[in-house]
Amino acid sequence: MKYAENILGTIGNTPMVKLNKIVDGIDALVLAKVETFNPGNSVKDRMAVKMIEDAEADGRLKPGGTIIEGTSGNTGMGLALCAIVKGYKLICVISDKQSKEKMDILRAVGAKVVVCPTDVEPTDPRSYYSVSKRLAEETPNSWYVNQYDNLSNAKAHYEQTGPEIWEQTEGKITHFIVGVGTGGTISGVGKYLKEKNPNVKCWGIDTYGSVFKKYHETGIFDENEIYSYITEGIGEDILPKNVDFSLIDGFTKVTDKDAAVYTRKLALEEGIFVGNSAGAAIKGLLQLKDEFKPDDVVVVLFHDSGSRYVGKMFNDDWMRERGFLDEDITKAEDLIKDHSDKPLVIVRTEELVSHAIERLRKYKISQIPVIDTNGFVGSVDETDLFRSYVEDKDIAEKPIREVMGKPYPIVQKNTSIEEISKLIN
Repeated sequence: MKYAENILGTIGNTPMVKLNKIVDGIDALVLAKVETFNPGNSVKDRMAVKMIEDAEADGRLKPGGTIIEGTSGNTGMGLALCAIVKGYKLICVISDKQSKEKMDILRAVGAKVVVCPTDVEPTDPRSYYSVSKRLAEETPNSWYVNQYDNLSNAKAHYEQTGPEIWEQTEGKITHFIVGVGTGGTISGVGKYLKEKNPNVKCWGIDTYGSVFKKYHETGIFDENEIYSYITEGIGEDILPKNVDFSLIDGFTKVTDKDAAVYTRKLALEEGIFVGNSAGAAIKGLLQLKDEFKPDDVVVVLFHDSGSRYVGKMFNDDWMRERGFLDEDITKAEDLIKDHSDKPLVIVRTEELVSHAIERLRKYKISQIPVIDTNGFVGSVDETDLFRSYVEDKDIAEKPIREVMGKPYPIVQKNTSIEEISKLIN
């Protein structure tokens, strides 16, 4: 009988899949190492086990202890599987930009989830780096994993992922392309491949808002490069010890929009349902196409599963809100098609100003049309209301008709965008 002793025995030996339609125009053979076949649906399962085993071996993690880690979700999943099998408790500290699905999945496998704000400095006490460290100091019999600086991360890929790729390509690999976050995958795989063949090129995929590309090219850690971005799992505002820049031949940056669009393309064109960093990796690969020759064998690694992004990249409303869907908007009705089924938010002439203010807040809007029994008779704008309120504090209890402005122009639904733009001041 063939079976694994527990779920951890199924980690690794993930398949290599040839990419076809999405890499049309690239002469080289392009293969995807699809890491979603790991039991936790991501590449992070590999290093989660390695980091835990190394910590057990040298006594940092003791029986019955609590594992604490700052994670974008995938490492947390790998740690959770290990914690279940090995009998540990787990606290995952996660940033609020991560998908709800990731948080729900972590809770489903027994982790306690602590959510921190994204838009703060790494040194800020609210950042997920700082909160992780603080919890580790406060929790008895705990071990702080620190996947960024824990070199067992890169070691896992040197011992497992690198050899697998070498074997699956029969040593013919010429380029390895992968998104860089903690740096463990590119550094571990890169070290193994370059030991086998120093001519193998390793390219990192970075995102706008991250410091990697400029630091690699100039040696300058430029804080002006750091800003909030949407793409998950790649890029950093710190320099993790796991990123060995000497093993990386270059970086290419991919926009949030391109990462999201190509994540969906992978599902639609290749039937490979993978996550956000895979979209970034494939777009980065296409940006690098001039680097490849017809006989080259290019391996791109897909980190995690698309199931973690169904509320994000795979959701039309989410994509539309961020301007990531290239839709043809030419007339008035195109502008409101996503909410044309909802009732118009209005305020009546005899309602109080306080009612209008309440509605502006509730619906997060800044103007409301005013109606009476005959139809549209006026408008209310938050700037005008605020100005009136500063002059007269009692205005909140006055009727709308006393403060309303002129009614908004009305257009037919087939009016062109050009005509509408002339009416907006």
